[in-house]
Amino acid sequence: MKRIGRIRLLEHNYLLYATLPLVLLSCGREKVPETGISGVWKSPESGWVLQVGQDSTYSFFHLNALNCSLIRQGPIADFGNAIEVERDTLLLTKGVLTYRFLRSSEFPGICGETLPAVKASDPMYNFEVFFQTIGDHYAFMELNGIDWPALYEQQRAKLAAYPTEFRLYEILEETLELLNDNHGYLEADAAFYERLEANSPPSETTDGQNDRKEYGDFEVANIVSEVYLSEEMTRESNLIRWGMLDTATGYVQIKAMWLFADLNIRESRKEQLGYVGAYVEAFQAMDEGSYIEREVAGARKAMERAMADLKSADCIVLDIRFNGGGQDAVSFEVLRHFNKRRRKVALQKLKGPAGFSPIQELWLETSKTPFVKSVYLLISPQTGSAAETMALASQSLPHFRRIGSNTSGALSTALEKQLPNGWAFALSNEHFMDTSGVLYENEGIPADYDLHYPRDRQAFFRQVAEAPDADLEAVGEALEKLQRQE
Repeated sequence: MKRIGRIRLLEHNYLLYATLPLVLLSCGREKVPETGISGVWKSPESGWVLQVGQDSTYSFFHLNALNCSLIRQGPIADFGNAIEVERDTLLLTKGVLTYRFLRSSEFPGICGETLPAVKASDPMYNFEVFFQTIGDHYAFMELNGIDWPALYEQQRAKLAAYPTEFRLYEILEETLELLNDNHGYLEADAAFYERLEANSPPSETTDGQNDRKEYGDFEVANIVSEVYLSEEMTRESNLIRWGMLDTATGYVQIKAMWLFADLNIRESRKEQLGYVGAYVEAFQAMDEGSYIEREVAGARKAMERAMADLKSADCIVLDIRFNGGGQDAVSFEVLRHFNKRRRKVALQKLKGPAGFSPIQELWLETSKTPFVKSVYLLISPQTGSAAETMALASQSLPHFRRIGSNTSGALSTALEKQLPNGWAFALSNEHFMDTSGVLYENEGIPADYDLHYPRDRQAFFRQVAEAPDADLEAVGEALEKLQRQE
């Protein structure tokens, strides 16, 4: 679902977010002329304000009781077909989710004020804006047993005793850790990190004798697929790999739920920024609606090839154990190739200052030739975010069974915000639930056949990467037992 300019986080978790949610149009609602949306719109659960002028331009703001920040301006055409209006409600579609804005008779006065530079950089003021935003929108205070007033007083006292930008950064990061926010992050600008490094003591070095190899998720995925694929069929795809596990069983491995889009990235930028950095820079320059459409189109292209090649298989093993997430829209695109009719697969609600939004139903579409024979979805503690969305939605497909261990438990979409000093941060403001309203945050989606994988990232990666044949044997035993039960 869901991060622009946050390369460090992207490289670790393959999560993708954007500052302004402009995405795919959901069907079944009446379009209105651009002039019909002029005025002021407020999103109560997301703290967004959208001001649309008669000249078909817009201004987009982040708003809370203490601060209003202008994030983006431009022609309303930037939104493409992502905006529609139903009476006094504006609907903005982001991937598989739709965000509501209510018409307001007044433009917030605070949004028209110019914030003095001294105040914008003041650590205490930034602290207050951060805590106001978290208090308004964090969705898991109760679940995680957070005493928010006490935590506020505790952290404020720490900063008040030594109110510097370095101490502010330390306290805000610590707060996100104490909240146990699975999608929370704090990202300052490059200049701050340079100052921070210059003021930090030298790190201690070790001789490295006791260091063990650190594996990356793509690295482990490649090791596993080399062992699993008795017949390789993959072509023109670095993110989806497929073929036959044995003469009757197909195998599809999906490494991420983003990076599928063809963004025409220059080789020079890849060399300068690395592929992930160049990719993020490229989609930043686009409107998000076009970007997401390209992500989905890229995934669709690969999945159509894979499903055509595997249509004669007796069953398919679908492996997302090393998939850290990306776009929910990509997850739904993958899953619809296994769905024979449109069906409800999830529920969602967002947290705002006044409480949660009405529950939104999420529906999975189908493909022309879906694979409806048995599918075994491999999941693990490193199946995260948008990949977990797919695992959750798969519970509504009767021919799916899950093998592995509980997913990571990070299902909420991240609400991305900006502090007055320019630092970006995000928090989890969503309950993403199954069709019965069960919440899997922290616990993860369970497996039907548990292989008891370690929850620690590197412990799990080492277990699989250093003994891939044993891993294949364990999965094979699970397949046999589940097949006998069918």
